[in-house]
Amino acid sequence: MSEKIVAALAHFIIAVISASGYGGILLLMAIESACVPLPSEIIMPFAGYLVHAGRLHLLWVATAGALGCNLGSAVAWWAGAYGGRPFIARYGRFVLLDHHDLDRAEHFFAHFGGITVFLARLMPVIRTFIALPAGIAKMPQLRFHLYTFLGSWPWCFALAWVGMKLGEAWDTDPRFKAIYHRFHLGVELLLLAAVLWFLWTHWQNRVRPDEA
Repeated sequence: MSEKIVAALAHFIIAVISASGYGGILLLMAIESACVPLPSEIIMPFAGYLVHAGRLHLLWVATAGALGCNLGSAVAWWAGAYGGRPFIARYGRFVLLDHHDLDRAEHFFAHFGGITVFLARLMPVIRTFIALPAGIAKMPQLRFHLYTFLGSWPWCFALAWVGMKLGEAWDTDPRFKAIYHRFHLGVELLLLAAVLWFLWTHWQNRVRPDEA
């Protein structure tokens, strides 16, 4: 069962990227940055694997990912700017928006100001939700998108580079395959546990209307 769930998630992401190339990367990263729980930590390494396969170019992969972050973040910025906290409280639960993540993003933004958008893009989890407090504060959009792109590009590049290097190791180092085949069930169980933990914690702590 665990193999089927992990394989299905991997198949969906790689199918989108394989079919649409850079456009698929842009779309998936836009979904993630619109506060939908589709982790970039899965998306970009698969894109990096296709770089290793010669189907994509690393720099363009990182750029497509960063542009996708800008696109999805624009949706979240507008939700924060024109819906405010009440809008987020009403609809955030439908995308498993964790109020702890939102509170942390607001705290960072209140403490460091606009530069938080750049810094948060280099951090797991909080990077997904930072556009909401930026929108609530009505941070100027030009500066918001500049910081978003500058922070997202190295994040996307690093994850894609890791995927590319893992692809190279898979094809050139027999020890890599041996280790994987020896421990693949444990790896898949860990991946499954990580996905289930993310979904469960965000379901338990999702923003609800009575938390406005």
